[in-house]
Amino acid sequence: MANGFFNVPLPKNEPVSDYAPTSKARSALKKAIADALSKEVDIPMYIGGEEVRTNQKQRLSPPHDHQKTLGYFHEGDREHVTQAIDAALAAKPLWAEHSWESRAAIFLKAADLLAGPYRYKINAATMLGQSKNCYQAEIDSACELIDFLRFNVYYMSQIYQDQPESSPGVWNRMEYRPLEGFTFALTPFNFTAIAGNLPTSMALMGNTVVWKPAHTQILAANVIMEVLKEAGLPDGVINLIYADGPTVGDVIFNHRDFGGIHFTGSTKVFQNIWKTIGQNIHNYRSYPRIVGETGGKDFIVVHPSANAKEVSTAISRGAFEFQGQKCSAASRCYIPSSLWSSIKKYLQDDLKTFKMGSPEDFGNFINAVIDEKAFDSISKYIDEAKRNPLNEIIAGGNCDKSQGYFIEPTVIVTKDPMSITMCEEIFGPVVTIYIYQDENFEETLKLVDSTSPYALTGSIFAKDRFAIEVATKKLSQAAGNFYINDKPTGAVVGQQPFGGARGSGTNDKAGAKVNLLRWVSLRTIKETFVPPQDYGYPFLEKE
Repeated sequence: MANGFFNVPLPKNEPVSDYAPTSKARSALKKAIADALSKEVDIPMYIGGEEVRTNQKQRLSPPHDHQKTLGYFHEGDREHVTQAIDAALAAKPLWAEHSWESRAAIFLKAADLLAGPYRYKINAATMLGQSKNCYQAEIDSACELIDFLRFNVYYMSQIYQDQPESSPGVWNRMEYRPLEGFTFALTPFNFTAIAGNLPTSMALMGNTVVWKPAHTQILAANVIMEVLKEAGLPDGVINLIYADGPTVGDVIFNHRDFGGIHFTGSTKVFQNIWKTIGQNIHNYRSYPRIVGETGGKDFIVVHPSANAKEVSTAISRGAFEFQGQKCSAASRCYIPSSLWSSIKKYLQDDLKTFKMGSPEDFGNFINAVIDEKAFDSISKYIDEAKRNPLNEIIAGGNCDKSQGYFIEPTVIVTKDPMSITMCEEIFGPVVTIYIYQDENFEETLKLVDSTSPYALTGSIFAKDRFAIEVATKKLSQAAGNFYINDKPTGAVVGQQPFGGARGSGTNDKAGAKVNLLRWVSLRTIKETFVPPQDYGYPFLEKE
């Protein structure tokens, strides 16, 4: 075996294609969409080295056209969850002993496959399965996932190089062992990149994984698995299963060898998971690692010195890209009365130009929300807002699920800063605006900090540098990702590590070295070259 201190390629963020009308990328993506629509896919579970099919086939349809069938996936049960755990445990010894540079090569190859031959396939799957427009799919399922894979390999090499000092006659070493047992990745519908990062970040560090994606993301999850298999990922390292959440949780969280969970989803679900793990803590071989990124009620605060057009653009993009189905989406805004008329005009002008429909039409900025459950929940918030006499809906407010789950981008202006749409996570294309008096800027910052249980993202718009500094300090705990003169969405791997605290999660920063440290268990090794042969110390000698 060849040995060496290996340097991994220095990662750079994947360039984003803009899909302009005359670009080759646009033509290639349209072809991939047509190919995906020309057939119905049959999606198995992947357990060990087997493609597992069951008698429980579930239909997949685009959120923007629920009468269309994209294919079927095979739903599993308790037995399949147990099989996945057994496969992960069986694969663990060889994978944990696998050289780190070989593990790195697998995921670097996966990144290059996504950047090349699979780019348009995974973007098409994300567009059709999750109703994302081409640009939102590009920055998510292609670029961000590629970045996660490349940067995580680089971070892994930095972690392994972090070694302790040694005194004369002693050699101290640090081993970064994978966790004991198996790990569990529970991933959301809204970001294909998150669905890919959660299991692969754990596997990269030598862990084996049971992965359960959201059912509404399975079309793209299947492509991720295709890529990983082509990249050479050994059987059983990541086991992809489709079963209902309570069934999966009941098996996994009662298993002695459960080693940790990497989660993105709702705050309520995560809190229940944490509670269940706590109740079962005496059953586990070791204390499981619990890492989660959950909800958000993300804000834009505007100072009187801000530029009105910049603010309106930040709201248009931050609140309504991907139909507001981002945990970082701008959901509440605090605007000074002196700027409101200008911002209102610019915002309404923007919304009048929004086109809504299928992502297959590249002219559509707004697409459908993910499913009927989300549609019903979001439309209920809008209906309640309409009934509140302290609210005024100045744009949108209409919903239609006859063909797809379409909700108009909706802007609510409220006189009550504690109204329900200012406080609760909606996860849809709804933003609520509160107008404050200019002289009450600092009091408004206190309101921002205390309104919501979440602390994920937020932004301040101002030209006044003193105002920016005041807001940054007073909102220090209100957001794990804080933006100055920018919308509160669009974190880039390697540039803005992502995560929040309070009700928004454990703030273990996806896209940073600190996240990978959660998936290892450190062992310190001290080697003494010439051990002492006399127990006595000099202080014992007679004077």
